[in-house]
Amino acid sequence: MSNLKAITSIGSVVLSENGNVFEKWANEKDSGEDFHHVPLEEFLFEARVQRELEKSEDWGEAAATVPLMELIKVNFFGFTPRNTTPKLSPKEKSSDVVSEQELCSESATDSPPSEVEVANRMARTASWGSVFYLITTDILGPQNAPYAIAQLGYVPGSLLYFLFGIVAAYTGYLLWVQFIALDSHKYPLRSFGDVVGRIYGREARYVVDVFQVVQLIFNVAIIILGNGQGLSQMAKGRSCYTILIFVWAIAGAIVGQIKSLQKFGFLANLAIWINVFIIIVTIVCAAKEPPNYILAQHSGIAIGPVVTKVIKSGAGEVAFTGQLGACMNIIYAYGGAMVFIEFMSEMKRPWDFIKGMACAQTFIFVVYLVFGLLVYHYQGQFVSNPANQGISSYVWQTITNSFSLVSSLIAGGLYGNVGMKVFYVAFIQKLFHTPDLDSKVGRFIWIGLVIIYWAIAFIIAAAIPQFSSLTSLISAICILQFTYTFPPIMQFGLDIQVGALDGDGPYDPIKKITNRVDSWRNLSRWTRGYKKHWFRNTCNLILFLASLATAGLGLYSSGESLAAAYRSGAVTSFTCHSTVA
Repeated sequence: MSNLKAITSIGSVVLSENGNVFEKWANEKDSGEDFHHVPLEEFLFEARVQRELEKSEDWGEAAATVPLMELIKVNFFGFTPRNTTPKLSPKEKSSDVVSEQELCSESATDSPPSEVEVANRMARTASWGSVFYLITTDILGPQNAPYAIAQLGYVPGSLLYFLFGIVAAYTGYLLWVQFIALDSHKYPLRSFGDVVGRIYGREARYVVDVFQVVQLIFNVAIIILGNGQGLSQMAKGRSCYTILIFVWAIAGAIVGQIKSLQKFGFLANLAIWINVFIIIVTIVCAAKEPPNYILAQHSGIAIGPVVTKVIKSGAGEVAFTGQLGACMNIIYAYGGAMVFIEFMSEMKRPWDFIKGMACAQTFIFVVYLVFGLLVYHYQGQFVSNPANQGISSYVWQTITNSFSLVSSLIAGGLYGNVGMKVFYVAFIQKLFHTPDLDSKVGRFIWIGLVIIYWAIAFIIAAAIPQFSSLTSLISAICILQFTYTFPPIMQFGLDIQVGALDGDGPYDPIKKITNRVDSWRNLSRWTRGYKKHWFRNTCNLILFLASLATAGLGLYSSGESLAAAYRSGAVTSFTCHSTVA
């Protein structure tokens, strides 16, 4: 089977491609050339050509979004899948690879595209409907929404969910603008780090790669801790808490031995419906059953009538740090921008990404707010994080925990798999020139990496066995950066560089010759670049600084909350005493 045929087959069923999306992100983000020697003018030129081609009727249509029932029939009952290959234009139907070459060669150079360029185009088949599912699957997780609103009150909680949602949508828009401006089949963007490297250089890209690895490790730690809490509730606190956390670390390490993420694709997309089921059960049980007073007592909340507040005062150090922690939990809920670039790189027409993102962010905001407000209304100060563990009925508590354990183990397998591949390809392979993971030696390296990765995640989860504080900590360190801090400063850098080109001579795309009149050592280039879009540049710079300040406050609140919990004895590292049962 040729390389082109293999790539074509990948895009045949788009919605089941979630595993493929993460697989490509992990394997391809550093494979091949990083184009660090290519001038910005060349990136911009090829991207403009690319976007014009995508507007043409000859470009064809994206593959159809596959309904959930179709996937269930195919995966569980052996039905023959319907044809979901992308619709070809008349020009594409006339020939196979030849039409690709004709269509992609309409640039100033008039040179036929390489096989890699043709393959890059053929691999892009996703529609905006598929992107909606992918973003929703990646981000949706409203279990901390009631806790956040309980710390803030009805009005501040609702406003902050709205505000952070609007800003997250704006930064997603910025990433889309950067992708549209810099991506082409000749110089494809495949990951968040690719965009950073193209704007600020390889050193900045390495920093972003480190943040990615750290975030994925902490995500796995949060999953291990949440599953440990759920299992402890199911066992009614009769087993050693740290051992239960360790059990899930072992389970994750076993699942992590599956190296190909394509096997996770269908289950990963099914996770959204598991979440919806847990949400519905939690709301119904909160309305019909009393709160989980046992869990509340572990958090130091006295048993009494349910109390809800429109606005909760932040006076006092404890209340202030608690509300900052709630803000970090809201930010955690909107984390997902790290893979937006990868989703765009899968699209037939990246112009349409904004539609998929807008629909997904709107749906996510509505679910978060409705779920958070309803559960807080019924349980008040007794809400837990995650919310389903605040159900007092042992039967329904066990059912929701069981579903959560399954979906979390799938998510942990995805995050762990991607995190290890990113770390190996971006750092170990480049520094020590180790073999590819698909080689015989690479398979043994993979086994060792899986054990080390999940061991680190277990140590983090057992050392910080407080779900809300651990969530706040990773939000402040990493998630806030990818969603709120990095995108505006990336746009700031891109706009200044593009604005500075106005004073230069015309770019020669045939000979690849730039005609710059000054360099970045000259103040004139900085001034010219900033003044082109001075208002937008100023706003993005302010947003960047505000996000950094918020991250600092988040680190402070997380540290204070953890210190207070350790001092009071409510939290103990590597303890056998359950904190939830």
